Amino acid sequence: MRVLIRCAFVAMALVLASAVTGCGHTPTPGTSPAANSAIEPFVPGLGEIMSLQQMRHTKLWLAGQAENWKLAAYEVDELGEGFDDVVRLHPAHKDSPVAPKDAIPKMVTPPLENLRHAIEKHDAAAFTAAYDALTTACNSCHEATNFGFNRVQRPATNPYPNQVFDPVRR
Repeated sequence: MRVLIRCAFVAMALVLASAVTGCGHTPTPGTSPAANSAIEPFVPGLGEIMSLQQMRHTKLWLAGQAENWKLAAYEVDELGEGFDDVVRLHPAHKDSPVAPKDAIPKMVTPPLENLRHAIEKHDAAAFTAAYDALTTACNSCHEATNFGFNRVQRPATNPYPNQVFDPVRR
């Protein structure tokens, strides 16, 4: 999933770069066209990463409710990778009194581990408790970093009508 997201970001960056170069952009005098075509690597903003985290949080809940433990394990791993990306790409954030690099490991990592254990045990009750603890941790992290206006909760509906959350029965 991480590779697909990066490929999508690179593709978007290339499309945007070609649109800019094709829209009357003139090379800077005294530079070669090759120097003007260098593209800086795309780094997704914190908002983009967190939007993907919100999607994963939702899918994790739906997978757990369906007791699709393989999908739940996949989504919890994706959440972990997303939080790793936040720490790596946005270790500090403007106007945040607590840096994401400090908040995430302390606040979010323990509930993610509890979710992993519940999923490994196929324990629906433990999953629900761990999911709620993760949701509380996310909201506490948002509060600590001055994003308390952004609250998450258990999904009330399925926003993914084209995905089957029930596990495959063989």
